[in-house]
Amino acid sequence: MPYVNIQLTPPESSTAEQKSEVIKGVTQVLEQVLNKNPHETFVVISEVPIGNWGVGGLPVEEYRRQNSAKR
Repeated sequence: MPYVNIQLTPPESSTAEQKSEVIKGVTQVLEQVLNKNPHETFVVISEVPIGNWGVGGLPVEEYRRQNSAKR
């Protein structure tokens, strides 16, 4: 029984329609590639407040500022 947890931070938060497509697509991939039963596949999309997320040793907002300045 697969369980997939997708976590997003703003501004990557998506519409209900986009989330529905992601859930459908992930479920189809698991069925096609791993032969998993779609009726036993769970996909959860969590929206995490940006202040609760870090990458590269930095809070996400700082990481994004530093990386946008490099472009």
